[in-house]
Amino acid sequence: MFADLGAEGAELDQLVGGLTAADWARATPAPGWTIAHQIAHLHWTDRAALLSLTDADAFGALVEEALKAPDSFVDEGAEEGAALAPAELLARWRAGRAALGAALAQASPDVRFPWYGPPMKVASTAGARLMETWAHGQDVADALGVRRVPTARLRHVARIGVRARDYAHAVRGLPSPVGEFRVELTAPDGAGVWAYGPPGAEQRVSGPALDFCLLVTRRAHRADLALTATGPDADRWLDTAQAFAGPAGPGRAPRDAQ
Repeated sequence: MFADLGAEGAELDQLVGGLTAADWARATPAPGWTIAHQIAHLHWTDRAALLSLTDADAFGALVEEALKAPDSFVDEGAEEGAALAPAELLARWRAGRAALGAALAQASPDVRFPWYGPPMKVASTAGARLMETWAHGQDVADALGVRRVPTARLRHVARIGVRARDYAHAVRGLPSPVGEFRVELTAPDGAGVWAYGPPGAEQRVSGPALDFCLLVTRRAHRADLALTATGPDADRWLDTAQAFAGPAGPGRAPRDAQ
């Protein structure tokens, strides 16, 4: 897990490491966010995760600040970092990634550390950071017109998306479906299937792992993805799925509507 998180960050670093100042100012699909905002947000969240692991009091202070402005603290953090010179922002992000990686490797695997949602063990923290790095990396890639090659690291993103099914309903004020779903995703290399849930479940979702990960991170509209739902609850889930905490936001519009 920790090696996969490091690899995900390194891949995004390759995308942004040689960008010009003009490129850092390119708009991304997230309204109002440039490439600099995307990297600044990742740096801000890496710092929060580091404090969660190493300084619970300092992390508690961050949570108190967030509660004062629940609808704007994420944007404010990104805006602050995006105002830095690109070279400074890049250096801070790199240093923060390294510090977080070291803290994750040293932390007890059995302790639950505080977070903005439920406390998490280090494996879950690393998985969440990988998911967010990949998702915001997709925004950067889209802004640059780059197609990334999907890797087996998407397994971590898919797992979070499956496990967050009930949360995705709750954040929209919807009741959780009854019973487990069967999810079968074709691995990025096409050589296998990642399966979750009981084989005999009536409610089912299937399709490419990449498409499922784009869906649950809300980086693509369902209409543009090759995902199939069997059963009304599974079908509804494909409209509400999200792997991250907080409001879902508007998501991406279908390509035909852009």
